[in-house]
Amino acid sequence: MDHLPIFLDLKDKKTIVTGGGTIAARRTERALDAGARVFVFAEKLSADFEAFSANSNFTHFARSFEEADLDGAVVAWGCMEDDSDEQLAQMARAKKVLVNVADVLENCDFITPSIVDRDPLIVAISTGGASPILARTIRARLEVMLPAAYGDLVRFVGRFRDKAMAKLKTGPERLRFWEAISSGPVTEMYLAGDETGATKQLAAELEAAASGKVRPRLGEVYLVGGGPGDPDLLTFRALRLMQLADVVVHDRLIGEGIMNLVRRDAERIYVGKMPQQHTVPQEEISQMLVRLAKEGKRVLRLKGGDPFIFGRGGEEIEALAAQNIPFQVVPGITAASGCSTYAGIPLTHRDHAQACVFTTAHGRDGMLDVDWDVLLRPNQTVAIYMGLSNIEHLCSGFIARGADVHLPVAVIDKGTRPDQKVVIATVSTLCEKLRNENLEGPAMIIIGTVVNLREKLSWYKTRSGSMHAVYSSQEARDWLPGEG
Repeated sequence: MDHLPIFLDLKDKKTIVTGGGTIAARRTERALDAGARVFVFAEKLSADFEAFSANSNFTHFARSFEEADLDGAVVAWGCMEDDSDEQLAQMARAKKVLVNVADVLENCDFITPSIVDRDPLIVAISTGGASPILARTIRARLEVMLPAAYGDLVRFVGRFRDKAMAKLKTGPERLRFWEAISSGPVTEMYLAGDETGATKQLAAELEAAASGKVRPRLGEVYLVGGGPGDPDLLTFRALRLMQLADVVVHDRLIGEGIMNLVRRDAERIYVGKMPQQHTVPQEEISQMLVRLAKEGKRVLRLKGGDPFIFGRGGEEIEALAAQNIPFQVVPGITAASGCSTYAGIPLTHRDHAQACVFTTAHGRDGMLDVDWDVLLRPNQTVAIYMGLSNIEHLCSGFIARGADVHLPVAVIDKGTRPDQKVVIATVSTLCEKLRNENLEGPAMIIIGTVVNLREKLSWYKTRSGSMHAVYSSQEARDWLPGEG
């Protein structure tokens, strides 16, 4: 280890920065965040300094620094990027002032690390000056892993520190208690916004720990939307909970790429459904979630798309709420948005559609009665979930009720995934076209003139490197409102 990592108290202490550019501004900002009195020496300051020029701890001297300016200073940063940085280093060391010269390791008494700031939680990353870019890359990954609310969580838990010290007399007792708090329901309740519940739970667990009783672990359920298939579309919170769960209850629509991000030692339970073939009835899934949570497990209910858009998430949390099981819901990118985007088809567009309707071809007991009056309104896009098995009924219904036979349709199979396939047709030609295609699903159906924009806006390449669109006719590509 070339450098000892320490956190330096600069509050109300004199700090010197030389230079008026971006690097000097960043050093100034960090020192001000730490409460330092910062003195900047530069003939001119860049626009980067405007954000904190009114800070009472900030003072600018429009001149070069002098040796006397170092009197009483604790830290000095040299950011002039010329010979004066060398002079600063020599003067600072003569006066026992810690010095750092940007990008000149031999003139650094300390390294300025990359920082993940969740005040009062601070994470500092350094490569000892060998690869600052790599440090920034690692910081970016940590930014994803640490929710923004972690700083507030640290302050919340800190309020109980004295009580824990008073009630738990030995170091091992305190260690076990705080380990349980940091990885248990208290943390998740707080991060989910339930400070009242987190306070009650923490107090109860502290009393149990102080009395020596083993408090039954409180289970919880995370209802998480896995998006349409591409793992890169997962939310930060989804990734965190996927690594936290003890057991994962997942659907058929969850791809391997997403399952690979789940905690390795978590138990996995498959409850996937196929059209007309439900592996596990919905009622049994809901009761399974209740049972697993009552066993004290952290349960990840991982669903494709968004759990509240044709995902039956509402039914599942109704069962949890009835049994007072703690739960939280993490939205996911719904299939209509994700698949249409990866197909180069905007759901709304000023020249084509000022509204978008989401509908499904399946209800609780099979084929759903479609509200044709709603679907046939002009200047809108219709996004149909789970409609592939009923595509003939849908297309014939559109035509029978007056839709233009040249109205464009896109069927997006395995949208956002490496083997995505897009079939373009019209409501009159789609069924014939699909007979020659081997679509496995899941599939999203988009109906409306926005489909015509695909040729111009396609951007996502499949595993084969192509856009992989199958056009059925010239009509599908050229039909525009007012034409044909």
